[in-house]
Amino acid sequence: MKITMRFIIQLEKLTGDSMYITRALLLFLLSLFSSSLLSQVSSDVITYIDYSISINDRTHIVSIPKGYKLELLNSSLAKPRMLSFLPNKELLIGSKSGHIYRLLPPYRKFTSILKLDNYPHSIVYKNNTLFIAQTNGLYKVDYTPGQKSIDHSRLQLITSLPTGGHSSRTLGLGPDRKIYLSIGISGNCSNEYLHPSYEFEDRRGGIYVLDESALPLALKVFSSGLRNPVGFDWHPITNIMYASNNGPDHLGFELPPEYFSKITPNSFHGMPWYYYNGNDIKRDSCIKWNPPLPIDKVVHPVATFPARNAPMGVSFVSLKDLDGRFTYNAIVALRGSWGTPDKGSYAQRHASRRHPKLVMVKFMNDGATRVVDFITGFQLANGDRWARPVGTAIGPDHNLYFTSDSGINGLFRLSKSND
Repeated sequence: MKITMRFIIQLEKLTGDSMYITRALLLFLLSLFSSSLLSQVSSDVITYIDYSISINDRTHIVSIPKGYKLELLNSSLAKPRMLSFLPNKELLIGSKSGHIYRLLPPYRKFTSILKLDNYPHSIVYKNNTLFIAQTNGLYKVDYTPGQKSIDHSRLQLITSLPTGGHSSRTLGLGPDRKIYLSIGISGNCSNEYLHPSYEFEDRRGGIYVLDESALPLALKVFSSGLRNPVGFDWHPITNIMYASNNGPDHLGFELPPEYFSKITPNSFHGMPWYYYNGNDIKRDSCIKWNPPLPIDKVVHPVATFPARNAPMGVSFVSLKDLDGRFTYNAIVALRGSWGTPDKGSYAQRHASRRHPKLVMVKFMNDGATRVVDFITGFQLANGDRWARPVGTAIGPDHNLYFTSDSGINGLFRLSKSND
């Protein structure tokens, strides 16, 4: 408002006694300000509806935002994980079963274009090349969009990766057109650090960036101290990376909260030497080795989820996505871990596991403000889980797609309802 008034005063000095012009302009600017504010307030509130989805002659009730519909596009994928849309709108999905699946719009039918032995969790496409992240290494292969199969013998190893423990490796193509790869440490308190000073097998726990100017191609450390950053994406306005991060299991059912962190070059996020208790960074006594950096160098998460939620895929919503209602917020898949409270019978513990769901990290002025539910209802009252979200992506049709690799093994789509 101060800026608006200064503008009005300067305009009056230039135009003289142009009262009617300046008053009209003031009213116009105030109306723009008010409508923008109302738009922000209204979009901040999500109204949910109970939505019936029938799968294999069984009906499940999910809670989704009003005005949308949820579809199961197929249920025959074997342990699908991360999704990648190509410029020609085809969709590639990595899997724990070893298949790389290819789907064309409307994404109901699929073929396996390649079967691998080392868990191709994630794929990205760049310049007629597929980059494939397997547990044991980063690979590449020539690929023309529309190609119906890949010759296994044509795969080339770019660089090996440490194995053991957490086995997923996620790829992302950044706004800078560089390729990023995440890798977790092997356990809760492993003395592993993503830094050249550590031995190769212990060089884990963070996010790499691929240096394609080097010959041979080489992975360079981008960010470290992340226990298992399965999902990451870039804010559509700032182009800053944000990642989900799975916390350790040894501190119980409530600590530490799962992280949603801002990832910047050379940022250090503390694990396994430090953890965030919801207020402060604390030293974790489970690891005796000296931390590589002091506690004041640890970056605090920008948002958290309750412990034992197992956050996975991350997708930011751009201006035209999902009918423009959730612009610049991040959707995160929470798979729900095996963790249960210590007390009670097995049946009670089973039912008390964290519920698999999708949540939304709300942003305001380019900063995360809070976390709200987005799609829920994948866990029944007895604790059985009929789906567990993993990979997320916004499709070329601006709809939200996500995979489930347990219970239902398939692909879902959230889109605007015509009702």
